[in-house]
Amino acid sequence: MGAVHRPARRRGPALGLIALAQFMVIMDTSIIGVALPRMQADLGFSQENLSWVFNAYVVAFGGLLLLGGRLSDLFGARRIFGAGWATLLVGSLAAGLATSPGVELAARAVQGAGSALIAPSALTLLFMLFGSDPKELTKALALYGAAAPAGGTAGVFLGGVLTQYASWPWVFFVNVPVALLALLGSRALMPAGGGRGGSVDVVGAATVTAGLALAVYGIVRAPEVGWFSGSTLGVLTLALLLLVTFVVVQANRREPLMRLSIFRRPDLAGANLAQLLLGAAWIPMWFFLNLYLQQVLGYSEFPAGAALLPMTGLIMLGMIVLAPKAMARFDVRTMVVSGLVLLAVAMGWLSFVRPDGSFWVDVLPAGLLAALGMSLAFIPSLGTAISAAPPEDGGLASGIVNVSYQVGSALGLAVVTAIATANGAGRIGDPTALAGGFSAAFVSAAVVALLGAVLAVVTIRGRRAAAATDPDQAEKVAA
Repeated sequence: MGAVHRPARRRGPALGLIALAQFMVIMDTSIIGVALPRMQADLGFSQENLSWVFNAYVVAFGGLLLLGGRLSDLFGARRIFGAGWATLLVGSLAAGLATSPGVELAARAVQGAGSALIAPSALTLLFMLFGSDPKELTKALALYGAAAPAGGTAGVFLGGVLTQYASWPWVFFVNVPVALLALLGSRALMPAGGGRGGSVDVVGAATVTAGLALAVYGIVRAPEVGWFSGSTLGVLTLALLLLVTFVVVQANRREPLMRLSIFRRPDLAGANLAQLLLGAAWIPMWFFLNLYLQQVLGYSEFPAGAALLPMTGLIMLGMIVLAPKAMARFDVRTMVVSGLVLLAVAMGWLSFVRPDGSFWVDVLPAGLLAALGMSLAFIPSLGTAISAAPPEDGGLASGIVNVSYQVGSALGLAVVTAIATANGAGRIGDPTALAGGFSAAFVSAAVVALLGAVLAVVTIRGRRAAAATDPDQAEKVAA
């Protein structure tokens, strides 16, 4: 993944397209949030199964990211980047035209598959363009990092606008013109990078994707059928067997989807663990905060989306301005731990939500604190997870860190949804029960964030954060 020298006037638009890619693939996890009640009514989803509109995308996204990273290394990042946009375009059209839950979930999975090709190839292209200059790379990663949570939160606002003033299918149709623009721009702006050739680990991709899907499915259904029922235990056991099979295949295959030895690199495992737990805390918070605004406080789609705009603004300010300055002064571990602790405190604040709550007291202050925590933890852990890998494994490292965040998101949401449902979150029309269920969800997310902070102390070394985005320095430190 050597750096490619391109004229500055070309690198700027290229970075803009890469940031747009990250914005869009994360926005597609969140833009459906405000539209969920309308989709539930029109397509016939139950309250328990409604989270699968999110999970179908995220499971396909997370399960296929390693394959996307591998394909990027083998066949060239630009080629896979374009293939991902084409796949996302098809899935978005199908999702917007769906008339039943089954078709909707299948289309969401296709969208996730497209994003699984886009995300790792986009990150590989970023390192190809900016990897030779540590300062420029830090700035590029800041913009790229800001695009992720900004896309997640901005998606809520855009989803509210489209759902209230058009209709819910437009939360999917909005991807179509963006995908066409990306397909036209990628060939002109992105470095070619021919790839190195090799074989594709189809068995590995199938086992890890099926294992993750079954794990999420088993957890989501557990409150309905029982945690210790034969159905739940059978599904979770099969999921575990598939994931173990994936590890065994990776350990014995000459050209695996994920070479396990990569985790021997200093800090790589710890940084990926931080990303996993960030996703497992942040996404459930966003999901249930949106439901609280609509189902308890009675906000319609547009006001619910607009209510989360301050979080978007602070995240972008934090990642583009605050995080790079902090990275020059503090080490990776300090930033990641501080960010996760702030996130946990914000979740604890949200756990006091009330049936007759107030946006200004119950939502806004905690949301801003959560956004600040995310800003501090996301960039250092992302940069460390990528720069800790050798250059030739850039696509793999990009795929792994994206997998960590997306798998954390899917499993975290599944577990927190199960806990919330068991505490009353499924009783639509009863604000007291709903508030109790959502409070339990926020407490659970706070525990996840605190666990992440503790594990970051143990697994991440205290080197300067700026070094985490310098590939040459990372190699020296690793040696």
